[in-house]
Amino acid sequence: MQKTSLVRLFLFLMVLFGFSSLHSEEKELKVLFIGNSYTARHNLAETVKKMAEAGQPGLTFSQTQVIYGGRRPVDHWNLFTQNVVNQYKVTAEEIEASIAELEKIEEKDPLKKYAKSAIGNQRELLKNLEKRREKWDVVVLQSYRDDLEGADSLYMEYAPKFAELAKAQGARVILYETTPNTQNAKALTEAPDAAPILVKEKAIAALADEIGAEVAPMSMIALVCQQERPDLTLRFVNDAHLNQTLSYLTGLAIYAALFDESPVGLPIDSVTDIRYWEGTDKTKDRDGDPITRKFSEKDRKELQEIAWKGRQEFLKLRE
Repeated sequence: MQKTSLVRLFLFLMVLFGFSSLHSEEKELKVLFIGNSYTARHNLAETVKKMAEAGQPGLTFSQTQVIYGGRRPVDHWNLFTQNVVNQYKVTAEEIEASIAELEKIEEKDPLKKYAKSAIGNQRELLKNLEKRREKWDVVVLQSYRDDLEGADSLYMEYAPKFAELAKAQGARVILYETTPNTQNAKALTEAPDAAPILVKEKAIAALADEIGAEVAPMSMIALVCQQERPDLTLRFVNDAHLNQTLSYLTGLAIYAALFDESPVGLPIDSVTDIRYWEGTDKTKDRDGDPITRKFSEKDRKELQEIAWKGRQEFLKLRE
């Protein structure tokens, strides 16, 4: 049997034995999201929680996030997010040493706002350390323009570092691959070129096989959406971020990666952004449309089918 097939079998068995009892007994799933605004926007973790608890009766989905705007896994590593991953065993002395290093960074460059935020996160971890000694069940690692250079990408270097820490405590890893370079702000009149997307996805597939991770393959899913529903847009016009449609697809993709199960039929039908239109009107998004997008029954079903089809297309690259 090929290595990739063995990896897929292993992951399937983990899902089977780890989650087969969800329909008959209560279970808590502790999930850590590591990312930037592509995780923060639209309360993605909360969307995944709603989907997970709706699709897996008896499940309590407990989510924690470490978010630094515009940052990548390499930056999270330099900001000591690994201490949060290792909260079950990290020592107070290690956290204090991390804080000291971050203070040096902040002192040398007062504009290092991320160091300041990281210091706050480390102090919060230190303060509540004994209450946070539990291990994670799942760690979600978001990419951001650091996965475009194949094997030489920083994502390929730092995702394995976090994955090693996660797996040491028995946690599964999900690679949340963002696709800011292929999001369309306007409806398409012709299908996009699939070739560069397939090159990228093959690199992500190779990384997933290397570290035994699952994937939310948003480049592939966005491509399928653009092919089948070219009328839909995937980013804002007045904001470079993913819009509610792509955020919804992302939530579906993470659900599918969590449970190796189709999201078709999930009742969740809306997504709300966290950034509103200029001024004080919090009911409008960055394009001036309703900040909450409720999908019609037709769109909800088709988006769920697109997310699942995109996953299946990606899995073919791992066979």
